[in-house]
Amino acid sequence: MSPVLVGIDLHKSYGPTPALRGMSIAVDEGEIVAVMGRSGSGKSTLLHCLAGILAPDAGEVYFDGERIDRLPDRRRVSLRRVSFGMVFQFGQLVPELPAVENIALPLLLMGQRRRTAVAEATRWLARVGLDGLGERLPGDLSGGQGQRAAVARALVARPRVVFADEPTGSLDTYAADHVMELLVGAARDQGAAVVVVTHEARVAGFADRTVILRDGVSSEPAGSGGRGSVEATSRAGRLPADERLPVSHWPA
Repeated sequence: MSPVLVGIDLHKSYGPTPALRGMSIAVDEGEIVAVMGRSGSGKSTLLHCLAGILAPDAGEVYFDGERIDRLPDRRRVSLRRVSFGMVFQFGQLVPELPAVENIALPLLLMGQRRRTAVAEATRWLARVGLDGLGERLPGDLSGGQGQRAAVARALVARPRVVFADEPTGSLDTYAADHVMELLVGAARDQGAAVVVVTHEARVAGFADRTVILRDGVSSEPAGSGGRGSVEATSRAGRLPADERLPVSHWPA
């Protein structure tokens, strides 16, 4: 299987403090990958670099064979709207919008008609167990309900990759399991890959594979996670666009 998302030799520092020190990772199409590590190990920085929120100081990030870390801000914003979904620890729902409009927001930003977007968001409300709560503001939802709305918002536009940064960090065990079941189940139904950052082994247990970060580098055993795919992406990404190999023909 070919990787949909690749980071190669990523470095990122905040002032004199390094967060990533040569981290490489490959995520296959439809794969669920958990990234674990202590606070300050570089987990969230890695996720933000892969999602195009932050630009690494050095290294390369590829999505679907295209190098994205050098794209202009506008192109990276467009990528996050169309191809990426995001779930954060506290949901980050727009407080002034009811749940149904929060879920519809990615579709509206993509230019869909309001009626169509709201109808799709309403279907997602039922799918994540929030049927009948669409007109509630985020402040009137429980923590678990808010995170389920955030999961629906992340998946409503059928992204290729979902990034989840400590999505259950503020929830009790029951609510956390429910959110992860919804996230992983819906992503698998749509064929989306998921990169989830967590410090909880219980959450990582929902993933196909776990990458451990220590001091900004991976302690994942050599050979796991498709290192050959990382190298193949690097070679493919350095070709001129008209000479670039289709993903299906990347060397293994």
